[in-house]
Amino acid sequence: MAEKKIFGLTPRYTELLVVLIAFITLISGLVQMLAPSFMLGFIGKEVATASSAHFFGIVGMFMALFGGMLLHAVYSAVTNKQVVLWSALQKFGAFIAVSIGVFNGLFSILAMSVAIFDLFSGLIFFIYLRVLNTSNS
Repeated sequence: MAEKKIFGLTPRYTELLVVLIAFITLISGLVQMLAPSFMLGFIGKEVATASSAHFFGIVGMFMALFGGMLLHAVYSAVTNKQVVLWSALQKFGAFIAVSIGVFNGLFSILAMSVAIFDLFSGLIFFIYLRVLNTSNS
């Protein structure tokens, strides 16, 4: 019997995408937390100040925490849909925040690739929620 696809994605493929995104979020968050000025050099429009680097590092810490939390939830023995939901909302919030930063001239246009990745990630997380809901019914 073939697996039921949601938006053309098999449940296993969707889960692998979620794991990949969570891992990327964890690693990029750690890099952002540990080297915020370096990361701001790529996507920022101005030279990083001590304040901007500090706050960018804090954002990186929360990215790392959300990425790790989602990895933990996917591989947990108990399904935790709430973690997936809140991770999706975090990704949509990041999309909005980075987009506003680009449009207000705080970040370069390169940062829109980060925003689009976050939007894509949030959508994948919602598809994964549908997978979890379908497998439980």
